[in-house]
Amino acid sequence: MSRRRAAAIALPAGAATVGAFAPFGAYPLALLGFAALIHLWIEAPRPADAFRTGLWFGLGMFGCGVSWVYVSLHRFGAMPAPLAGIATLAFCAILALYPALAGWLQARIKVPDAMRAVFVIPASWTLLEWLRGWLLTGFPWLSAGYAGLDTPLAGLAPLGGVYAMSLATLVCSGLLWCAASGRARWRAVAAFCALLAAGWALRQIAWTAPVGAPFRAALLQGDIPQDLKFDPQRYANTLEAYARLADGSDARLIVLPETALPRFLDSVDPAYLKRLSDTARRNGGDLLLGVPTRAAPGEYYNSVVSLGTSPPQIYNKVHLVPFGEFVPPGFGWIVHILSIPLADFSRGAPDQPPLEVAGQRVAVDICYEDAYGAAIARALPVATLLVNVSNVAWFGDSLAPAQHLEIARLRALETGRMMLAATNTGITAAIDRDGRVLARLPEFVVGRLDVQAQGYAGATPYSRVGDWPALAAALGLLALAGFVARAKRSR
Repeated sequence: MSRRRAAAIALPAGAATVGAFAPFGAYPLALLGFAALIHLWIEAPRPADAFRTGLWFGLGMFGCGVSWVYVSLHRFGAMPAPLAGIATLAFCAILALYPALAGWLQARIKVPDAMRAVFVIPASWTLLEWLRGWLLTGFPWLSAGYAGLDTPLAGLAPLGGVYAMSLATLVCSGLLWCAASGRARWRAVAAFCALLAAGWALRQIAWTAPVGAPFRAALLQGDIPQDLKFDPQRYANTLEAYARLADGSDARLIVLPETALPRFLDSVDPAYLKRLSDTARRNGGDLLLGVPTRAAPGEYYNSVVSLGTSPPQIYNKVHLVPFGEFVPPGFGWIVHILSIPLADFSRGAPDQPPLEVAGQRVAVDICYEDAYGAAIARALPVATLLVNVSNVAWFGDSLAPAQHLEIARLRALETGRMMLAATNTGITAAIDRDGRVLARLPEFVVGRLDVQAQGYAGATPYSRVGDWPALAAALGLLALAGFVARAKRSR
């Protein structure tokens, strides 16, 4: 196959794969998109050709799937449109290097086509996907496993997390390719059905158990437009909007979004903080407030603080957004182009304990921190409840909020814990331990989501060992393929 034809197939195949993720949820597009990539990689004559094919696939996938980066850079970061477009394309090209490297890696192992499709390519993809979520602070968005959240493969999440689901998704695509190409067709179909059946059986297991009585929780969505959020003229209205939402609640746990108060905590009127605290105390519970905090000159954090009946506690964000919340060394000049308030936060300690509020031990994460499954799992099994506070107003009316909700759903499933997500503009939601959305607010409305919440105890296998089972399985498949390749060469 010519390079031009391979690129002409790989680019739209990668773009079509985005349809398998939220908000579309068309999982067959993932299976077909990856099956097309598998075919192209098997047909590639050299590792360099497989690299280029993977690059085109990645450009299609990330160019469509994370194009909302442009919105944050141009519309809200005030970066000129041409420069924002170039920066977004460069970012997507960097992400596309990981599928490209996966293509190069799988092509280096000379095994029969069926083994390549079912073992080598899924393992290579999974390892590079994991690397993308770790290297240089990582960006684990659009991992293939998220597409399978509403399929039987979701039963693998409590065992090996999203990367186990990614591995299984690519294996299923490899089996489809084998069946379509006539390579052990019926065995491939049988293996495909067996994998889905195993996932379904695992889905029936309740890995955790309720602890304590159910309680009322309220998640506040202020819908403060991002371009007005830090406007001094809007500040009083912002405070009053959240106070009114909280005042009308009888919930034992009230949760406000990330940086709900767009000023440092020590500059907020103490009378206002007392008003929020008194509301929580009246309900016999606590309130979690997203607000920037200062510890020393030049040292400030993206934080969540507690107010109410429990002793005051704080969580400081650990995984900061590059260029949005911290400036990597050598890139200070970007701050002069972007108009992003509070663009250089300090990093919180990685071993912060859960917050003991409202009779629960709450593992808090801020914004896209919930994309890091292993980091969330470190709070288990101590934590009984997960809470995410976010401000995805940075990305406007794009795919980002729905994709973020999908990520939160998988964290709940991996850990066997309920997840409460409070966001500024949406999607605010309550997610049960099995990943089901119990209730949600529409985007871009002011509202309060009142839900019945439940704490859980116990530990899923994933919360104990993290991503290692999936990584070990991928490495094992590559090692097996390498052994076969050496044996073949020695004959």
